[in-house]
Amino acid sequence: MKKASASWQVFNAANFIFLTLLGLAMFLPFLGVLAQSFSSSEAVIAGKVLFWPIDFTWINYQYVFSDASIWRSFGITVYITVVGTLINLIATASLAYPVSRQEYVGRKLVVVMVLITMVFSAPLVPNFILMKSLGLTNTLWALLLPGAISAFNFFIMRSFFMQIPSEIIDSGRIDGCTELRMIWSIVLPLSKPVMASLGIFYAIGHWNTYMNALYYINNPALRPLQVKLRQLIDANEINIDPSASQFSSLAHMDPEGIKMATIIIATLPIVLIYPFLQKHFVKGMMVGSVKS
Repeated sequence: MKKASASWQVFNAANFIFLTLLGLAMFLPFLGVLAQSFSSSEAVIAGKVLFWPIDFTWINYQYVFSDASIWRSFGITVYITVVGTLINLIATASLAYPVSRQEYVGRKLVVVMVLITMVFSAPLVPNFILMKSLGLTNTLWALLLPGAISAFNFFIMRSFFMQIPSEIIDSGRIDGCTELRMIWSIVLPLSKPVMASLGIFYAIGHWNTYMNALYYINNPALRPLQVKLRQLIDANEINIDPSASQFSSLAHMDPEGIKMATIIIATLPIVLIYPFLQKHFVKGMMVGSVKS
Protein backbone atom coordinates (compact mmCIF):
# COMPACT_ATOMS: atom_id res chain seq x y z
CA MET A 1 0.00 0.00 0.00
CA LYS A 2 2.83 2.38 0.81
CA LYS A 3 4.52 1.60 -2.51
CA ALA A 4 1.27 2.10 -4.42
CA SER A 5 0.60 5.30 -2.51
CA ALA A 6 4.07 6.62 -3.31
CA SER A 7 3.71 5.85 -7.01
CA TRP A 8 0.29 7.51 -7.03
CA GLN A 9 1.75 10.64 -5.46
CA VAL A 10 4.51 10.71 -8.08
CA PHE A 11 1.89 10.39 -10.80
CA ASN A 12 -0.20 13.21 -9.31
CA ALA A 13 2.86 15.46 -9.05
CA ALA A 14 3.93 14.73 -12.64
CA ASN A 15 0.37 15.23 -13.86
CA PHE A 16 0.09 18.54 -12.01
CA ILE A 17 3.39 19.79 -13.45
CA PHE A 18 2.45 18.72 -16.98
CA LEU A 19 -1.00 20.34 -16.85
CA THR A 20 0.45 23.51 -15.33
CA LEU A 21 3.02 23.82 -18.11
CA LEU A 22 0.34 23.08 -20.71
CA GLY A 23 -1.94 25.72 -19.22
CA LEU A 24 0.87 28.30 -19.19
CA ALA A 25 1.72 27.49 -22.80
CA MET A 26 -1.87 28.37 -23.72
CA PHE A 27 -2.33 31.33 -21.38
CA LEU A 28 0.95 33.22 -21.71
CA PRO A 29 0.59 34.02 -25.46
CA PHE A 30 -2.87 35.44 -24.76
CA LEU A 31 -1.44 37.45 -21.84
CA GLY A 32 1.29 38.77 -24.14
CA VAL A 33 -1.25 39.92 -26.72
CA LEU A 34 -3.31 41.57 -23.96
CA ALA A 35 -0.22 43.41 -22.67
CA GLN A 36 0.67 44.63 -26.17
CA SER A 37 -2.86 45.92 -26.73
CA PHE A 38 -2.43 48.24 -23.73
CA SER A 39 1.12 49.31 -24.63
CA SER A 40 2.41 52.14 -26.76
CA SER A 41 3.34 51.43 -30.36
CA GLU A 42 6.97 52.31 -29.68
CA ALA A 43 7.23 49.72 -26.90
CA VAL A 44 5.57 47.04 -29.05
CA ILE A 45 7.81 47.70 -32.06
CA ALA A 46 10.93 47.71 -29.87
CA GLY A 47 9.98 44.31 -28.47
CA LYS A 48 9.92 45.51 -24.87
CA VAL A 49 6.47 44.11 -24.06
CA LEU A 50 6.27 40.57 -22.70
CA PHE A 51 3.48 39.93 -20.22
CA TRP A 52 2.98 43.40 -18.73
CA PRO A 53 2.01 46.65 -20.54
CA ILE A 54 4.74 49.21 -21.20
CA ASP A 55 3.67 52.88 -21.38
CA PHE A 56 0.05 51.95 -20.57
CA THR A 57 -2.45 53.47 -23.00
CA TRP A 58 -6.04 53.07 -24.15
CA ILE A 59 -5.38 54.52 -27.59
CA ASN A 60 -5.44 51.18 -29.42
CA TYR A 61 -8.94 50.46 -28.15
CA GLN A 62 -9.99 54.03 -28.93
CA TYR A 63 -9.14 53.38 -32.57
CA VAL A 64 -10.93 50.03 -32.63
CA PHE A 65 -14.06 51.46 -31.01
CA SER A 66 -14.05 54.41 -33.40
CA ASP A 67 -13.71 52.26 -36.55
CA ALA A 68 -17.17 51.65 -37.99
CA SER A 69 -15.96 48.82 -40.24
CA ILE A 70 -14.73 46.82 -37.23
CA TRP A 71 -18.07 47.27 -35.46
CA ARG A 72 -19.90 46.21 -38.60
CA SER A 73 -17.77 43.06 -38.86
CA PHE A 74 -18.30 42.42 -35.16
CA GLY A 75 -22.07 42.69 -35.58
CA ILE A 76 -22.01 40.32 -38.57
CA THR A 77 -20.02 37.78 -36.54
CA VAL A 78 -22.45 38.02 -33.62
CA TYR A 79 -25.37 37.53 -36.01
CA ILE A 80 -23.71 34.54 -37.69
CA THR A 81 -22.91 32.98 -34.32
CA VAL A 82 -26.38 33.36 -32.81
CA VAL A 83 -28.47 32.49 -35.88
CA GLY A 84 -26.05 29.84 -37.11
CA THR A 85 -25.95 28.06 -33.74
CA LEU A 86 -29.76 28.00 -33.59
CA ILE A 87 -29.91 26.56 -37.10
CA ASN A 88 -27.27 23.97 -36.22
CA LEU A 89 -29.02 22.79 -33.06
CA ILE A 90 -32.47 22.64 -34.68
CA ALA A 91 -31.19 20.80 -37.77
CA THR A 92 -29.00 18.38 -35.80
CA ALA A 93 -31.75 17.55 -33.31
CA SER A 94 -34.32 17.15 -36.11
CA LEU A 95 -32.13 14.50 -37.73
CA ALA A 96 -30.69 12.86 -34.62
CA TYR A 97 -33.95 12.30 -32.74
CA PRO A 98 -35.85 10.16 -35.28
CA VAL A 99 -32.69 8.19 -36.07
CA SER A 100 -32.30 7.42 -32.36
CA ARG A 101 -35.74 5.74 -32.11
CA GLN A 102 -36.03 2.04 -32.88
CA GLU A 103 -39.37 2.45 -34.69
CA TYR A 104 -37.85 4.60 -37.44
CA VAL A 105 -37.49 2.22 -40.41
CA GLY A 106 -34.76 3.91 -42.43
CA ARG A 107 -32.51 4.93 -39.55
CA LYS A 108 -29.61 2.63 -40.47
CA LEU A 109 -29.46 4.02 -44.00
CA VAL A 110 -29.42 7.59 -42.67
CA VAL A 111 -26.61 6.74 -40.24
CA VAL A 112 -24.54 5.23 -43.07
CA MET A 113 -25.12 8.29 -45.26
CA VAL A 114 -24.01 10.64 -42.48
CA LEU A 115 -21.00 8.43 -41.74
CA ILE A 116 -19.91 8.62 -45.38
CA THR A 117 -19.67 12.42 -45.11
CA MET A 118 -17.14 12.00 -42.30
CA VAL A 119 -14.89 9.92 -44.56
CA PHE A 120 -15.37 11.68 -47.90
CA SER A 121 -15.71 15.45 -48.03
CA ALA A 122 -16.72 17.46 -51.08
CA PRO A 123 -13.87 19.37 -52.83
CA LEU A 124 -13.77 23.15 -52.82
CA VAL A 125 -14.63 23.77 -56.49
CA PRO A 126 -17.87 21.70 -56.53
CA ASN A 127 -18.85 23.37 -53.25
CA PHE A 128 -18.33 26.81 -54.76
CA ILE A 129 -20.26 25.89 -57.91
CA LEU A 130 -23.12 24.62 -55.75
CA MET A 131 -23.19 27.80 -53.64
CA LYS A 132 -23.15 29.95 -56.78
CA SER A 133 -25.89 27.97 -58.51
CA LEU A 134 -28.08 28.29 -55.40
CA GLY A 135 -27.51 32.05 -55.31
CA LEU A 136 -25.88 31.93 -51.86
CA THR A 137 -22.59 33.63 -52.74
CA ASN A 138 -22.21 37.13 -51.30
CA THR A 139 -24.92 36.37 -48.76
CA LEU A 140 -24.65 35.38 -45.11
CA TRP A 141 -26.60 32.20 -45.88
CA ALA A 142 -23.41 30.85 -47.44
CA LEU A 143 -21.92 30.88 -43.93
CA LEU A 144 -25.01 29.42 -42.22
CA LEU A 145 -26.52 26.66 -44.35
CA PRO A 146 -23.63 24.50 -45.72
CA GLY A 147 -22.54 23.36 -42.25
CA ALA A 148 -25.99 23.16 -40.69
CA ILE A 149 -25.32 19.59 -39.47
CA SER A 150 -21.93 18.34 -38.30
CA ALA A 151 -21.62 14.57 -38.63
CA PHE A 152 -19.55 14.32 -35.45
CA ASN A 153 -22.07 16.34 -33.45
CA PHE A 154 -24.91 14.34 -34.99
CA PHE A 155 -23.53 11.09 -33.57
CA ILE A 156 -23.05 12.67 -30.14
CA MET A 157 -26.64 13.95 -30.06
CA ARG A 158 -27.97 10.65 -31.41
CA SER A 159 -26.17 8.74 -28.66
CA PHE A 160 -27.67 11.07 -26.06
CA PHE A 161 -31.20 10.65 -27.44
CA MET A 162 -30.76 6.86 -27.46
CA GLN A 163 -30.24 6.94 -23.69
CA ILE A 164 -33.63 8.54 -23.05
CA PRO A 165 -35.78 5.66 -21.75
CA SER A 166 -38.39 4.54 -24.26
CA GLU A 167 -40.89 4.38 -21.39
CA ILE A 168 -40.84 8.19 -21.17
CA ILE A 169 -41.54 8.50 -24.89
CA ASP A 170 -44.32 5.88 -24.70
CA SER A 171 -45.95 7.65 -21.75
CA GLY A 172 -46.02 10.86 -23.74
CA ARG A 173 -47.72 9.12 -26.63
CA ILE A 174 -50.28 7.53 -24.32
CA ASP A 175 -51.08 11.00 -22.96
CA GLY A 176 -51.81 12.13 -26.52
CA CYS A 177 -48.66 14.11 -27.29
CA THR A 178 -47.80 14.61 -30.93
CA GLU A 179 -44.21 14.03 -31.96
CA LEU A 180 -43.46 17.76 -32.04
CA ARG A 181 -45.09 18.30 -28.63
CA MET A 182 -43.15 15.37 -27.21
CA ILE A 183 -39.85 16.69 -28.54
CA TRP A 184 -40.55 20.20 -27.20
CA SER A 185 -41.97 19.20 -23.79
CA ILE A 186 -40.05 16.01 -22.97
CA VAL A 187 -36.99 15.41 -25.12
CA LEU A 188 -35.48 18.91 -25.27
CA PRO A 189 -35.78 19.64 -21.50
CA LEU A 190 -33.91 16.37 -20.87
CA SER A 191 -31.28 17.29 -23.46
CA LYS A 192 -29.95 20.56 -22.01
CA PRO A 193 -26.44 19.17 -21.33
CA VAL A 194 -25.89 17.92 -24.88
CA MET A 195 -27.50 21.04 -26.35
CA ALA A 196 -25.16 23.27 -24.34
CA SER A 197 -22.05 21.27 -25.21
CA LEU A 198 -22.79 21.06 -28.93
CA GLY A 199 -24.03 24.65 -28.93
CA ILE A 200 -20.64 25.90 -27.78
CA PHE A 201 -18.96 23.72 -30.43
CA TYR A 202 -21.10 25.26 -33.14
CA ALA A 203 -20.81 28.78 -31.71
CA ILE A 204 -17.00 28.67 -31.63
CA GLY A 205 -16.98 27.42 -35.22
CA HIS A 206 -19.19 30.30 -36.38
CA TRP A 207 -17.29 32.88 -34.34
CA ASN A 208 -13.99 31.80 -35.91
CA THR A 209 -15.35 31.40 -39.44
CA TYR A 210 -12.72 32.52 -41.93
CA MET A 211 -12.17 30.28 -44.95
CA ASN A 212 -15.83 30.10 -46.01
CA ALA A 213 -16.07 33.88 -45.77
CA LEU A 214 -13.04 34.20 -48.05
CA TYR A 215 -14.48 31.73 -50.55
CA TYR A 216 -18.08 32.90 -50.73
CA ILE A 217 -18.15 36.57 -49.60
CA ASN A 218 -16.73 39.27 -51.87
CA ASN A 219 -18.75 42.17 -50.47
CA PRO A 220 -16.58 44.02 -47.88
CA ALA A 221 -19.72 45.03 -45.99
CA LEU A 222 -20.52 41.36 -45.25
CA ARG A 223 -17.12 40.20 -44.08
CA PRO A 224 -17.02 38.80 -40.52
CA LEU A 225 -14.64 39.85 -37.79
CA GLN A 226 -11.98 37.20 -38.45
CA VAL A 227 -11.57 38.34 -42.06
CA LYS A 228 -11.37 41.95 -40.91
CA LEU A 229 -8.76 40.94 -38.35
CA ARG A 230 -6.71 39.26 -41.04
CA GLN A 231 -6.85 42.42 -43.14
CA LEU A 232 -5.55 44.43 -40.19
CA ILE A 233 -2.72 41.97 -39.60
CA ASP A 234 -1.68 42.11 -43.27
CA ALA A 235 -2.00 45.91 -43.47
CA ASN A 236 1.09 48.09 -43.11
CA GLU A 237 -0.87 51.21 -42.30
CA ILE A 238 -4.11 52.25 -40.66
CA ASN A 239 -6.84 54.48 -42.03
CA ILE A 240 -8.24 57.17 -39.76
CA ASP A 241 -11.20 59.35 -40.54
CA PRO A 242 -9.97 62.99 -40.40
CA SER A 243 -13.37 64.04 -39.04
CA ALA A 244 -13.05 61.71 -36.04
CA SER A 245 -12.72 63.42 -32.67
CA GLN A 246 -9.64 61.30 -31.83
CA PHE A 247 -7.84 62.10 -35.12
CA SER A 248 -5.14 64.23 -33.51
CA SER A 249 -4.18 61.52 -31.01
CA LEU A 250 -4.47 58.63 -33.47
CA ALA A 251 -2.75 60.15 -36.49
CA HIS A 252 0.76 58.94 -35.59
CA MET A 253 -0.14 55.45 -34.46
CA ASP A 254 1.43 52.19 -35.59
CA PRO A 255 -0.90 49.29 -36.50
CA GLU A 256 0.76 46.72 -34.20
CA GLY A 257 -1.10 47.74 -31.05
CA ILE A 258 -4.37 48.01 -32.97
CA LYS A 259 -3.94 44.48 -34.26
CA MET A 260 -3.49 43.20 -30.71
CA ALA A 261 -6.54 45.12 -29.46
CA THR A 262 -8.66 43.67 -32.27
CA ILE A 263 -7.45 40.15 -31.43
CA ILE A 264 -8.52 40.64 -27.80
CA ILE A 265 -11.95 41.92 -28.86
CA ALA A 266 -12.34 38.96 -31.23
CA THR A 267 -11.38 36.45 -28.54
CA LEU A 268 -12.92 37.84 -25.35
CA PRO A 269 -16.65 37.08 -25.95
CA ILE A 270 -16.10 33.32 -26.30
CA VAL A 271 -13.71 33.31 -23.34
CA LEU A 272 -16.36 35.00 -21.18
CA ILE A 273 -19.23 32.76 -22.29
CA TYR A 274 -17.44 29.43 -21.91
CA PRO A 275 -17.30 29.30 -18.06
CA PHE A 276 -21.09 29.59 -17.83
CA LEU A 277 -21.55 26.57 -20.13
CA GLN A 278 -18.63 24.49 -18.85
CA LYS A 279 -20.65 22.28 -16.46
CA HIS A 280 -23.17 21.46 -19.21
CA PHE A 281 -20.33 21.03 -21.69
CA VAL A 282 -18.55 18.35 -19.64
CA LYS A 283 -21.76 16.54 -18.70
CA GLY A 284 -23.10 16.52 -22.23
CA MET A 285 -19.89 15.18 -23.73
CA MET A 286 -19.58 12.40 -21.15
CA VAL A 287 -23.20 11.26 -21.36
CA GLY A 288 -23.37 11.54 -25.11
CA SER A 289 -20.29 9.36 -25.58
CA VAL A 290 -21.45 6.29 -23.66
CA LYS A 291 -23.18 4.66 -26.62
CA SER A 292 -22.66 4.87 -30.35
